[in-house]
Amino acid sequence: MSLVLGAGVALTAPATASAETLPGEWAPFGDCPVDAPAMLAADGSTVVATCMSGAIPNGTITLGTGTMPVGAVNFSFGVLNQSGVYSAVAPANGGLTGDSVTVPGGMLGLMCPSDIPVISDICDAVVDSNLNTVTATMEAAGPPRDFDFSAAATVGRPIMTMPVKIRLKNPFLRSSCYIGSNSNPILLKVANTVQPRPAFSRFNADGTPNATGEMNMLTLSGGILNDSTFAVPAAKGCDFVGLIDMVLNARQGLPASSGTNSLTLNNATFKLAGFQNPRAHVPNQGRVLSERWHAAAG
Repeated sequence: MSLVLGAGVALTAPATASAETLPGEWAPFGDCPVDAPAMLAADGSTVVATCMSGAIPNGTITLGTGTMPVGAVNFSFGVLNQSGVYSAVAPANGGLTGDSVTVPGGMLGLMCPSDIPVISDICDAVVDSNLNTVTATMEAAGPPRDFDFSAAATVGRPIMTMPVKIRLKNPFLRSSCYIGSNSNPILLKVANTVQPRPAFSRFNADGTPNATGEMNMLTLSGGILNDSTFAVPAAKGCDFVGLIDMVLNARQGLPASSGTNSLTLNNATFKLAGFQNPRAHVPNQGRVLSERWHAAAG
């Protein structure tokens, strides 16, 4: 299969914060949803609010019969820790961003050659044409499940379950052309296969590095994430009568059951930032975090 997947995964329902350019050590957390109600409600004792970001430069994914590269992914969202039980809060943009990516081979690679007249006409039309270009984008198919930040520091434990769907875009494809859907998503359960390297640092509320600053950051770098448990549904909605769906799925080996697909994300880096002493801000820790974030944003 000739899909190259870029970032576009929305992790949870949108919150209120918008992306900002932040200085210094705050820079990775410009999308942190500090104004989301759940974040503001954190008291610093029973519930602690922090900001999390991640960067993954590349990877590979196998869907059905083919293996292809994954484009660079960057993400940022809020994390709530309630006595060791974690939950994620996404910003308004969904939490993930990435470069635009294209499908090598385009429509020709997805469906051609074909002896079905309508499909063969499309194949003829896209040869040596810009109409051959296809893009693939991951999108949210629901909120994340079973989020556990502590698993990001270990090997073999799923960090979260991400329900996603993949949109295929081309002038010959309807806007409803997806692999997976909200009701039948691809469920990715990524876990480290290589132990990440931890590092701790502190900084002032304005983002300036300071070994005694009130803000603390944990960085986990060098991890390799993998999942080989997910199933991949058939593509649907690519045309009005289902011919493209049928041909694309037959050529790409979809649907594909669990155990026949895999995802590997290389050199993952996670950053978690919050107060060195959240109890110093009880009972308004979430609100104070929001104030610090906005002050840094100017």
